[in-house]
Amino acid sequence: MSGTRGAWQRVSKRRPCPVCGRPDWCLYTGDPDAPTAAICQRIESPKRCGEAGCLHRLRDDPLRPARATRRVSVPIGTGLPVDLGQTAKAWAGIVHPYALQALGDELGLSSHNLRRLGVGWSLAHRAWSFPMSDATGNVLGIRLRLPNGRKLAVKGGREGVFLPEGLTSHHPDPLPKGEGTKPLLIAEGPTDTAALLDFGFSAVGRPSCTGGTRHLVNFLHQLTVPEVVIVADGDAPGQAGAERLAASLAAYCPTVKVITPPAQYKDARAWKQAGGTAADLLALIDLAPVRKLAISVRKAGSYAKP
Repeated sequence: MSGTRGAWQRVSKRRPCPVCGRPDWCLYTGDPDAPTAAICQRIESPKRCGEAGCLHRLRDDPLRPARATRRVSVPIGTGLPVDLGQTAKAWAGIVHPYALQALGDELGLSSHNLRRLGVGWSLAHRAWSFPMSDATGNVLGIRLRLPNGRKLAVKGGREGVFLPEGLTSHHPDPLPKGEGTKPLLIAEGPTDTAALLDFGFSAVGRPSCTGGTRHLVNFLHQLTVPEVVIVADGDAPGQAGAERLAASLAAYCPTVKVITPPAQYKDARAWKQAGGTAADLLALIDLAPVRKLAISVRKAGSYAKP
């Protein structure tokens, strides 16, 4: 193959593709623990190698003189400031539908709703990317998900919320058979958000169990939502974070509830993978109590003396 040296080898479960992380179809060359290049069947690049896939250079060929390079934290381009919105759009634009379908199959999610969340691929980080936005959709930061599941973020960005394309004032969605409207669901992280979208609900994701409150409050100011349901992870931080968020949102939405997937599932995505349905989700929502806005009033002069 022009531009590389050494034999090309098939990837395997032990040596997955260094670009897409999958154990089949792709090729690599160089040291198995530090390949110099890969031909990936799933992730696009400017260099197409016929039916074999696309060529991705991973590092300098050891048989060539090494070029002086400096790794910087900005994702693309050579100057600052970096437009993270354009970066996220560019990374989403290089993802081949087959690669997105493979990611969906791996995570147990539909490629359609992953696409709505703006999923992309960072060649520099060799990781999947999810843009984080403010309430109006301006990209503030980019979450990265490595093929091994590790989660990072692009340096220089800030935390925002995961907003799916199409979540506008046209929502909330109607329930089947004229039974009212579906609530807006709030998940923790982009893949749980995609799972709730797969259930057929409107959903937005916070960046962590404690983040995104200000953006969610601003979002509710723009969207007329009669009911918000926070879908909390079952661990202690997830429960505590959901309670704090519910207390904040109760001032901006008539009905705020908190639910947790059944105890045997760690989060909404695991529940969906195990066969959970929209009806199961609605049943939990119906049983959940409404969180009330707590107002504390003290009588004048009742403060403790110093």
